[in-house]
Amino acid sequence: MGTGCAKCKKLYKLVEKAVQELGVEADVVKVEDIEAMLERGVMITPSLFIDGEEVSGGRIPGKDELKELISAAKA
Repeated sequence: MGTGCAKCKKLYKLVEKAVQELGVEADVVKVEDIEAMLERGVMITPSLFIDGEEVSGGRIPGKDELKELISAAKA
């Protein structure tokens, strides 16, 4: 989730790459709607949610960390 800034776009691309490298089936959705962010309590962007749970906020995790977060959620 994010407003469309450069950091938000970078996180989106990294998540797509991590999902592809892991070979998992996932719907990667970029949410830029401020109302949707407020409903989820997002106060700082970029924010990453996996299966409805916020797993990162206000920073861009590295690709390896993203892979760990995704793998842990799918376990």
